[in-house]
Amino acid sequence: MDEEYDVIVLGTGLTECILSGIMSVNGKKVLHMDRNPYYGGESSSITPLEELYKRFNLPDSQPESMGRGRDWNVDLIPKFLMANGQLVKMLLYTEVTRYLDFKVVEGSFVYKGGKIYKVPSTETEALGSNLMGMFEKRRFRKFLVFVANFDENDPKTFEGVDPKTTTMRDVYKKFDLGQDVIDFTGHALALYRTDDYLDVPCLDTINRIKLYSESLARYGKSPYLYPLYGLGELPQGFARLSAIYGGTYMLNKPVDEIVVEGGKVVGVKSEGEVARCKQLICDPSYIPDRVRKAGQVIRVICILSHPIKNTNDANSCQIIIPQNQVNRNSDIYVCMISYAHNVAAQGKYIAIVSTTVETSEPETEIEPALELLEPIDQKFVAISDLYEPTDDGTESQVFASRSYDATTHFETTCNDIKDIYKRMTGSDFDFENMKRKQNDVFGEDEQ
Repeated sequence: MDEEYDVIVLGTGLTECILSGIMSVNGKKVLHMDRNPYYGGESSSITPLEELYKRFNLPDSQPESMGRGRDWNVDLIPKFLMANGQLVKMLLYTEVTRYLDFKVVEGSFVYKGGKIYKVPSTETEALGSNLMGMFEKRRFRKFLVFVANFDENDPKTFEGVDPKTTTMRDVYKKFDLGQDVIDFTGHALALYRTDDYLDVPCLDTINRIKLYSESLARYGKSPYLYPLYGLGELPQGFARLSAIYGGTYMLNKPVDEIVVEGGKVVGVKSEGEVARCKQLICDPSYIPDRVRKAGQVIRVICILSHPIKNTNDANSCQIIIPQNQVNRNSDIYVCMISYAHNVAAQGKYIAIVSTTVETSEPETEIEPALELLEPIDQKFVAISDLYEPTDDGTESQVFASRSYDATTHFETTCNDIKDIYKRMTGSDFDFENMKRKQNDVFGEDEQ
């Protein structure tokens, strides 16, 4: 271990594994360490089921009715991939897709007045939806057509909207859309967690709705994908990529000290040895003195023996409860997957509820979501602190990732990856930098 590296990465969460993969492909010498004996850090999938009971300090060992423990792979952090989103692009460019299989999530639903409805995202679905009255449907259809045709480089498509100055609130007014439609457009299509977006220029929202529609257009049922055997497969896929390009991996390796000289990182000490480096990437748990708490997320893993009511018996779906519907500031999300994704025993479903904590009683906050899931066989409740770095790392060359937020997709995680990349290299992130070289070492290209 007493060697000199360009980059040392601590923690094998998805953010860290993607960055070590990119750095390795770009010819950097990378050492990747994790104090845990498994990959994934906070974003791992737990197997067998007994491990999950242990992790949450539940006294009962799992009941017989849960089937075989090793049939389970339970994600600690629930997220789906947008079919046309940045993470899928990263998987395609790096060809990490060759290590994974994906399934399309069967449906996306939104909560209104205590019931759930399918999210209409195409013109046809909008016209058939029970979410809106007849005239509202026509106005919403016009809005969708406007968004689909919108091109920020072609003023002919603006219809009087200036993407850099017109607020989204004004765009909704222009199309005369009512509050319920605004709720599901902002939260179930543009996937905002709060209503802050209403008073900023509309370009980001329009692009988010386009991303949703384009992702939906790829596979039809919903815009979301999910990997077989759970999200823990993702960090491992990128770790494999890094290893192919010469990255060194050490699991179960305690980190005793981050060695800093003259305010700049020079290495990492572990078990009496020091590995030297020019730059360091890590998750917040390795540098508590360089991050600050920025809120909390509650996540409740629920094991069910039935699909969720009113979802057409889907074996996977997402439900978004917009904050206005339950008098909150941020949305509540439900991600549901099942035995169909090789993450649960036959006939079992895993629904994970998550939201940003707003009160001193987080479990009461998510009750509207839990009611949709009844009856629940077993609940595992986790309340996690969210951390963000206190500085940009340019002086110390220590780059910390942000904790995974309550959103149910990876777009914010990808933005963090691009941001860290830019701070480390001084240049904008470019997907081309992730492309595998033509002749992979170890003959991987012949497979």
